[in-house]
Amino acid sequence: MLCLALAVSGCSLTDDTPAYRYRLTVEVDTPDGVKTGSSVIEVETSKGKSMMAPAGSVIMHRLRGEAVTVDLGTGRYLFALLRSKSDIDWAKRVMFSLTPSVRSSDGEHYEARYWEMLKRTGEIELPRYFRSRSHLKNPPARPMLVTFGDLDDPTSVEEVDPDDLGATFGEGNSLRRITVQITDDPVTTGIERRLEWLPDNYDKMLDGNANQTIRAKYKFANSLTQGDFSKGILK
Repeated sequence: MLCLALAVSGCSLTDDTPAYRYRLTVEVDTPDGVKTGSSVIEVETSKGKSMMAPAGSVIMHRLRGEAVTVDLGTGRYLFALLRSKSDIDWAKRVMFSLTPSVRSSDGEHYEARYWEMLKRTGEIELPRYFRSRSHLKNPPARPMLVTFGDLDDPTSVEEVDPDDLGATFGEGNSLRRITVQITDDPVTTGIERRLEWLPDNYDKMLDGNANQTIRAKYKFANSLTQGDFSKGILK
C-alpha cells in the first residue's frame, strides 16, 4: 500500500506531506441515458510555519486542475467547479475532509491522516454535506454546479440546483451522483477549448469587473473567477 501511495504521489520515503491526484466524476441521468464527465485534479502539499498553528506549522496546498464538463447532448453543458458554494478552496480539501481523523493522546496527526487518505483508493460518492464544523454548519461536500446560457458569454453563467437539474435543463435530467477517487492519471486540461474566453479572465471576475461589487449588473458572474474553472494550467 505504501508503494501504491508513493506511485500516486511521486513522493520520496521522507515526505510527510504528499502530493496526490484524484478524479472528480459527475454522472447525470438524462432522457437519452447517463451522461458523464470527469477531471483529474492534483494537490501539492507542503509544510510551512505559522504562529497560529499548533507547534508553529501549517499544511499548505497548491492546486492544478480544471472543472468537470458534462456534455448533456442537447447543446447544453454542466460544469462542476473547483469550489463549493461556501468554500473557494473546496477542491484542495475535499479528499482530506472525507478521510477520518487520525488521533492519539497528543492530538490529531495531520501527516498520518494524509497517508491514510492515500490508502482509500476506491471510488467515494460525495455526500450532500460534510460533518458540521464548529465555524460552519453543514458545509457542502459537493462542488458548485453551473451552466451557461451562451458558452461564448461569461456573463450568462447561472447556478444549477443539484437537487433540481430539471429546472435548468428540462424534465428528465437529474444528478445521479458525484464521486472522487485517488488516481495516478495525468491532470486534465483543455477546458479553454470549450470556454475560449477563460484565459483572458485571469485578473477579473466573469462579468469583467476587477472585483466583486454590489453594483454589478450580473451578480452571479461577478461572484466567480477563472480560478473556479481552472488553476495552475492556463498560460
